[in-house]
Amino acid sequence: MRLPIPTARLPRMVAGALLPALLALSPMAANAADPADPAQQALLAEGCKALTEQVGRAGGNGPLFLASYEPAPGGEPLAPALRNAAFVYDNALAGIALVACKRPAEARRIADAVLQAVRQDRHFRDARLRNAYRAGPLPTGPAPLPGWWDEPSKRWFEDAYQAGTATGNVAWAALLLLAVHQATRDARYLDGAAALMGWVHATVPDPAAPAGYIGGFFGHEPKQIRQGWKSTEHNVDTYAAFSWLASLRNDPRWRDGAARSRGFVSAMWQPREGRFIIGTHDDGRAPNAGPSALDAVLWPLIAFPDPPQDWRRNLAWVEARHRAGAGYGFKGSPDGIWTEGTGQAALVLQAAGQAQQAAPLWPLLRAQRAPSGMLYATPQARVSTGLSIGPTSTTEDFHYFHLPHLGATAWAVLAAARWNPFRPGGCLEPSCPPPAIAAASPTPDKD
Repeated sequence: MRLPIPTARLPRMVAGALLPALLALSPMAANAADPADPAQQALLAEGCKALTEQVGRAGGNGPLFLASYEPAPGGEPLAPALRNAAFVYDNALAGIALVACKRPAEARRIADAVLQAVRQDRHFRDARLRNAYRAGPLPTGPAPLPGWWDEPSKRWFEDAYQAGTATGNVAWAALLLLAVHQATRDARYLDGAAALMGWVHATVPDPAAPAGYIGGFFGHEPKQIRQGWKSTEHNVDTYAAFSWLASLRNDPRWRDGAARSRGFVSAMWQPREGRFIIGTHDDGRAPNAGPSALDAVLWPLIAFPDPPQDWRRNLAWVEARHRAGAGYGFKGSPDGIWTEGTGQAALVLQAAGQAQQAAPLWPLLRAQRAPSGMLYATPQARVSTGLSIGPTSTTEDFHYFHLPHLGATAWAVLAAARWNPFRPGGCLEPSCPPPAIAAASPTPDKD
């Protein structure tokens, strides 16, 4: 799953007016008509403005990673592990959302940071990414990881999850590079996406049935922990990146990777219940049917260009198991609203032709705005996911908190823009014309 957050020392716990200045930042999405709902339009304009300002505050014009979290106004300082953390997933979402906002220059800065991180790691030389980097403009050389100095012990600490590599995060970074390539026609981004997915294809496949891609690696170099579980969500991500690459370059790896990823996701469909399970247990074989995760249930409906009609029963599962008041929660029988997932639901409902059902979500999302314009990860003090941060956890310690969150803001923008991050051109419709992208290479990539 996404962003495991350390629980120590985290804090507990308005709609803005639509201004002409904000409207100037709204995207003109090529994949769909402009949203007609005033609250949706306002959310889009405000979200684009907030993301653009986040980039502008950093100054300069070089490679940049954006901080994933801000302290809650009037609350406690961020936990040490979050104070300077820029999670790759959040930054990939923000960059794609900036493409949807027609802000390619800002999106390029994040994409350039990804390229630098891929090419220059302090230890690895195999084109992998870490799960997080230090927020801010990148210095020359290897991209620095987040961390903090502990004065009592006189030691520097780094978070084990942040130093690791999750397969889904690598695929999301590739999706960012592909989106920026489409927006700029700069071949560096296509080459970078190929390098990332080349790492996935070579390093984390598991042929054991159900064949797919494992979770990745946890902890610090040189001896990281291999995570043998396979995630439905991760394999949705890899399918999207592989299939996009396959449409651009003639390389059998991309076709093979897309087929393997799709096969795994299809195997996770539970026709009796009408939902996707979260994936497998650590052995990579036994189904993990206990938890229900909103993103794993929803994303197949927009990542695949031709999902089986039966998969639409997912939406009934979401309504029955993930409703949290006026929004949606991360886990089944949720204990609060997950802002990011509520944005995801709004996007999927539109793709399913249910814009009317999505309409009440726009004012709810706008109500999560912090003074900076970023959206809170949850309106509650804390919501649980039912999952653990990593293999060394002894409890279900993966939570979201009432903090302004880059990922939540980006998903709200994507939903309001009707922009599908999994497909070229942000295509949200069942069938879209092929995007006008630079010609594919006639020979396989040699990453």
